[in-house]
Amino acid sequence: MPHQMLQLKDQEITMLRDEMEILMSERQMLLRIVGSAATLIAELDEKTLPPATYEAAEYLGEYLNELPEESMSDALEAVHAHVISDSAAS
Repeated sequence: MPHQMLQLKDQEITMLRDEMEILMSERQMLLRIVGSAATLIAELDEKTLPPATYEAAEYLGEYLNELPEESMSDALEAVHAHVISDSAAS
């Protein structure tokens, strides 16, 4: 009986490790998506966008602004983006 319990624990640990690897891989993918979206939004010229596109970009920008600063930083780093703050651009 104890051997079976140890074997079950080992299986649970292996399953948790596999799940963690999947989650970390998905996180990296999501960081690249968010970083790419943030870079795209930063480069858009609102004066040249069609109204529907501007509205979609505005929604995306709002969602991106809701992310914690550390997550956004990780996302931008994942795509090697460099963001110039408003104060530096002035």
